[in-house]
Amino acid sequence: MRIKDFAVEQWMNTWETRCRFNVAETCCDSLSIDDLFELGGASASEFLGELAGRRLTYGHIEGSPEFLSGVCSLYRTVGPEHVVPTHGAAGANMLVLSTLCGPGDHVVAVMPTYQQLYSIPEMCGAEVSALHLDPADRYHVDVDRLMALCRPDTSVICINNPNNPTGALLSTEELESIVEVARSVGAWLVCDEVYRPLNAAGEYQESVADLYGRAVCTSSMSKAWSLAGIRLGWVVCKDDDLRRRLLSHRDYDLISCSMLDEAVGAFALAHKDALIERSRRIVRDNRAVLMDWVAGEEHLSVVEPEGGTTALVYYDYPMDSYEFCTRLVQEEGALVTPGDCFEEPRSMRIGYAYSADPSGLREGLEAVSRFCRTVEGELQAGVRA
Repeated sequence: MRIKDFAVEQWMNTWETRCRFNVAETCCDSLSIDDLFELGGASASEFLGELAGRRLTYGHIEGSPEFLSGVCSLYRTVGPEHVVPTHGAAGANMLVLSTLCGPGDHVVAVMPTYQQLYSIPEMCGAEVSALHLDPADRYHVDVDRLMALCRPDTSVICINNPNNPTGALLSTEELESIVEVARSVGAWLVCDEVYRPLNAAGEYQESVADLYGRAVCTSSMSKAWSLAGIRLGWVVCKDDDLRRRLLSHRDYDLISCSMLDEAVGAFALAHKDALIERSRRIVRDNRAVLMDWVAGEEHLSVVEPEGGTTALVYYDYPMDSYEFCTRLVQEEGALVTPGDCFEEPRSMRIGYAYSADPSGLREGLEAVSRFCRTVEGELQAGVRA
């Protein structure tokens, strides 16, 4: 099978260890083990000492009871029998979409979104119809347009809530309307919910796993939980036959997740209130910094993100986004993600939660501003010439 290059990941692979300001980072400021246990009010040394005595077996193939219980606590109606642990949300999306999609299938996927949600179905031979989200609608799903794209043979609808890269957040009512579209054609509703705990209101955000029997949700310990380094995610699926198929596929490329990662993940979710309070504070404070900065830049515009940690910021300079972002990191050390990675020209994805201290974000944004002044100077010189 052939698959398109994964544009955003290849961009990050190239630059994220070579920049001064990682304004492309999409995780809330990452935690160390010491940070995690301080937040949880427990002893890291005791925990690590207990881990050091464990035999390094495969562990619980279908997930440790403690980790599964922690995941279930994030939903209203999900039990351990509905959860399949994976290597991150990337592993979860690959597992789900490669299991559900094949030649002859019809898939509807929102765009812009994380590229896995449309490129994996294409790799598997499915026909993919794109539902292009409109900034005039704040990048929310237009249910009438979604219905128009669906067919009697549509097998999968892919959405992302909150949306990456735009930060659009679908309400419970909007999710219920999307569920009705999926139900009307008998489609699976796949929702990447990796940013779900993060929204502007700081409230519980509904999951489609609790709204629809044929919903399949993916998430991870990375974005909201600041623990990307443990590479731990999950699938939530209430359909017994599909869960069996997911586990069968998983046997070929995963077998089980790391027992060490699951132990850390279980501890984090056992103390989820402290972690999510921290992440929501970071997002709230830094979003205000981002919006003030955009308001002060006459050549930039953005639809204010309602959830997650990312925003899609547009510029009006006559410059390709790869050129803009490459020169930016080379000349000012600030890394952002080209909008063309999401098929959105003349824009950049900014990750605004990468620093727990808003001053860290301000420094990165000031570097972007300096580059904007450079571009404007070059354009003015070109006009005069």
